[in-house]
Amino acid sequence: MSVSRDRLATTGLQTRSHRAGGHGQRLLVAASGLLAVGCIAQSVATGVVAARSAIAFAALIALGELLRLNLPGDREAAPIGTACALAYALLIRVGSSPARHSAFQVVAVTAVGMALGVLPHLAVGRPARTAGMASRLLAVACTAFVFRPLAGTGNIVRHWWAALAVMTVLVTVAWLVDVVIAACTRADTLRGRLWVTFTDELRVQGLLGVAVGASALLIAFAAEAMGLVAVAVFLAPLLVTQVAFRRYAGIRATYLQTVRALARVTEIGGYVETGHADRVSRLAVAVGRELGMAEPELLELQYAALVHDIGQLSLQDPIPGGATVLVSPEDQRRIAELGAEVIQQATMLDSVAEIVRRQSDPCGGTSRCPSGPLPGTAPGEDTDAGERPARPPLSSRIIRAVNAFDDLVGSSADPARAAAVLDRLRLDTSAEYDPAVVAALGRIITRLSVVSG
Repeated sequence: MSVSRDRLATTGLQTRSHRAGGHGQRLLVAASGLLAVGCIAQSVATGVVAARSAIAFAALIALGELLRLNLPGDREAAPIGTACALAYALLIRVGSSPARHSAFQVVAVTAVGMALGVLPHLAVGRPARTAGMASRLLAVACTAFVFRPLAGTGNIVRHWWAALAVMTVLVTVAWLVDVVIAACTRADTLRGRLWVTFTDELRVQGLLGVAVGASALLIAFAAEAMGLVAVAVFLAPLLVTQVAFRRYAGIRATYLQTVRALARVTEIGGYVETGHADRVSRLAVAVGRELGMAEPELLELQYAALVHDIGQLSLQDPIPGGATVLVSPEDQRRIAELGAEVIQQATMLDSVAEIVRRQSDPCGGTSRCPSGPLPGTAPGEDTDAGERPARPPLSSRIIRAVNAFDDLVGSSADPARAAAVLDRLRLDTSAEYDPAVVAALGRIITRLSVVSG
């Protein structure tokens, strides 16, 4: 069982370091690539209809790809480009001229615009994020191949309410297609549970999807009265929305940087081994994902794992190697309490402080800790008749087990040592550690050993 420090580092939230992708991602990219090539070839063979509009929308789609937006969880979206592509697929008239372009031309224009927009990213060394582009292209293609044959029919042209109903349904379907594909590829990449990743995608992309869909509908309807000027006018609100999302992403990144800086204090002061907090954080998040935790819970778990040893700064003499697993339960509790008091000074991290405070609590005292929640309680929050939870939150139980593992293994790549530590944790599941957490930890370590071996 070969468990290297670098290999452990790949199991966390994987911000900025997605794996190259499994067979599902490669199949997705290949399928969308073949679709794009086929549609471009067909459009060239039959001739481009309304070339001026096609060039304008291609340019705006390229601009949208250039201004891609970073979303939580290392996601990227291109709201401006997606809105323009959907609007082009839903056009009925541009000024006084009927929009007669085909679905093949919609896909071709979208693909060309995406390709042009990604070139500047590649030029400065940024990843192309082809899976995300493929997902957006397929969502637009679904809309185009359904709506373009209807665009010239009498009911759609004469009755605006019929057009609005059909457009709204298609925009919703396109958004769902994008969300489902993103959830599937993310579950494959991060080895998460599909339902959990799907609900995470809905939560993260919900509001932005509404803004994109509304902008596409407004552009499609306004183009009849305003021509191509409607595109610029109705993209302005979406641009403002994108700026707001960028500010939120910046605040989130600042929080993480602050927590990481706080975690480094214990390492610089010689209280813990260098890299301990980062290893515990990444491995804890991997365990949480293995157990089906949602993304907001994983973010809190990441924060808490990074600063779980901050209470050691109160010690007069550092613990040898910073291994809190080797000290008495009273000292563990005191370190956790003092760490929680420090974290509580940041009012936005109250839940993180509670996770850190409860990390010293043994799982279920002298009885075996059950692996699931009691009826009527949230996961990891079983309660007794009193107000205090009968056992620690799931995040606390994860940190307790992962911290003990890293305290005893450290940065060592010795397979026998890792196996012995896992066996020791399993023996203590009757009182100290959650058996479900230890089992998930064992699966991750085994999986890593297979990959690295």
